[in-house]
Amino acid sequence: MPALLLDGSSAPGRCRTISERSRRIAGADPDCRHSRFKRAAVAKSRMTLSAVLLAGGESTRMGRDKATLEWHRLPLWACQLEKLRALTSNIFVSTRCAVPWRPADVKLVIDESPSRGPLSGLTASLAVIETDCLLVLAVDMPFITLSHLKKLRDSAEPGVGAVPVVSGKVEPLAAVYPKRARSIFAEALKGTDHSLQRVVRRLTALELVREIPIGAAADHFYRSINYPTDLQL
Repeated sequence: MPALLLDGSSAPGRCRTISERSRRIAGADPDCRHSRFKRAAVAKSRMTLSAVLLAGGESTRMGRDKATLEWHRLPLWACQLEKLRALTSNIFVSTRCAVPWRPADVKLVIDESPSRGPLSGLTASLAVIETDCLLVLAVDMPFITLSHLKKLRDSAEPGVGAVPVVSGKVEPLAAVYPKRARSIFAEALKGTDHSLQRVVRRLTALELVREIPIGAAADHFYRSINYPTDLQL
């Protein structure tokens, strides 16, 4: 699958060559190309989406629950949920235990004990969704914009998610995963290696997600807040 760029810049080297070759092949049959694009557009328009706010971290470096930190005069959880509400009405909050700030209309997903961090939250969330895909957003990534999340959503399609790649590493906590990836997450949770980098690489190899290169102009969206001083950025 060809890579995509969310910041509007052109894809480097190999990606550009693949794209150019595809255009030459498709150019020989405009009707076929139009039909393929139309089918892809219809499939995306029919894709159903859930969203989960990951808020199960222990916040040891911050010294308090990150979700309740103030960001632009609102707690972080409210800022992030506002973005997710603009994308879907089917929203979950993933935590290690019940939290007092969860709105009544947002469903709660609790990690199975012992929690293995984000892997536990993603596994539990994928197990309960009934939609084609799940959009994931960490509570401590407030720099990401609604516009950027929409582009990320639009990079996915039924059965195939989208995971950003920032500075050569996948960013699994602001991504879209297909429902059919749930077995891969469950298998990883039962094992001894709980690295999400490894899980995403496997999903990519199985063509369950496509990796989305993020250019320098947009990599700041993926900064996370870990210390009180990070709030001053």
